[in-house]
Amino acid sequence: MTVELISVGTEILLGNIVNTNAAFLAEECAGLGLSCYYQSVVGDNEERLCAAIETALGRSDILILGGGLGPTQDDLTKECAAKVLGKELQMDPHSKERIEVYFQKRGLTLTENNWKQAMVPEGAIVIDNDNGTAPGLILEKGEQAVLLLPGPPNELKPMFLNKMVPYLRKKQPTVIFSEMVKICGVGESIAETMIRDLIDAQTNPTIATYAKTSEVHIRVTAKADSKKEAKALVEPMVKELKKRFVNHIYTCDENVTLEQALVDMLKKEGLTISTAESCTGGMVASRLIGVPGVSETYKSGLITYSNKAKRRLLGVKSNTLKEFGAVSEQVAKQMAKGVAKLTGADVTIATTGIAGPDGGSEEKPVGLVYVAVYVKGQTMVRKFQFDGNREKIRQVSTAQALIFARKCILGSNI
Repeated sequence: MTVELISVGTEILLGNIVNTNAAFLAEECAGLGLSCYYQSVVGDNEERLCAAIETALGRSDILILGGGLGPTQDDLTKECAAKVLGKELQMDPHSKERIEVYFQKRGLTLTENNWKQAMVPEGAIVIDNDNGTAPGLILEKGEQAVLLLPGPPNELKPMFLNKMVPYLRKKQPTVIFSEMVKICGVGESIAETMIRDLIDAQTNPTIATYAKTSEVHIRVTAKADSKKEAKALVEPMVKELKKRFVNHIYTCDENVTLEQALVDMLKKEGLTISTAESCTGGMVASRLIGVPGVSETYKSGLITYSNKAKRRLLGVKSNTLKEFGAVSEQVAKQMAKGVAKLTGADVTIATTGIAGPDGGSEEKPVGLVYVAVYVKGQTMVRKFQFDGNREKIRQVSTAQALIFARKCILGSNI
């Protein structure tokens, strides 16, 4: 089956917000085995939105629209979908009651235009919104279906996963099963080269690669008459990927992040960790602390941006800073050792670099970063040269620091 995505909102066209909803929906639909050939963004304009819906219905089985379900006059998605499908809008008492309760619980003033969100096209399947006031809707036209989702990501994502996915699975004539293999420490081009033969020969299951920040995710998806049969098709391919990528695979659980995999590894080995950051400014610590249960292993984090802080807090030697500079292998190594001594952690990560846009030189250009990892008395350092703006350099530095820490722990004699 084919699916088409339409994101609604002038603010997306103007670049005021990043369209993360489309990326999320596209990836989820791929996981369901739905083929997506078209995506579009339409502003808050009735004529253009109706035209987009009509065009999509002429070539796709499933149409998913995100946004434009709010209470204001420029929220037109529901109205346009109803118009194209020839359906009248009518008040849904259940949705009206939920909206009223929502406002009462929060002590908010309910205005007349809020009732607009309780108006639904006749015959629509109403999907309760557990995180907002705009209900989702499913409109059916023969074998086709139009799914309407609220625009805010914290409303759209849970509604799609919890309410829309079960509906879409029933629409599929076959069962879809997929498994995600997450890889770090291998670039996208190298990873694709390593599985080029598998991609060229793919039929069922299929293989799709996704480039993430310093990671490559490979989704293996199979179609069959039952989940058991589909899973049996996926397993040999995943086994082959594990054989080829070995320790570069940090998880086959789609819900596990790189930082969670690292924390799980630390817990398993009974290790504690601390961080000392300069150019990343706490981003390494932030990713680790974002993992539930990290308090069992994470001890402390320092942001030692200035040379003075590096000397006073981490014990970096003045002559080392003078001779090699703050951005150097020698300083990174002393930072990692210093935070280990200060906090007593078994593992430490230290970062120092030039994130830019200023501060670079011919000898030490913008994007030069050193990451040091200390593991139970042994300290290892890696030099990186990244491209991009300040934010990208800091993000990639953070990801590579986590990857290097994982590699060092795997390679140490624990």
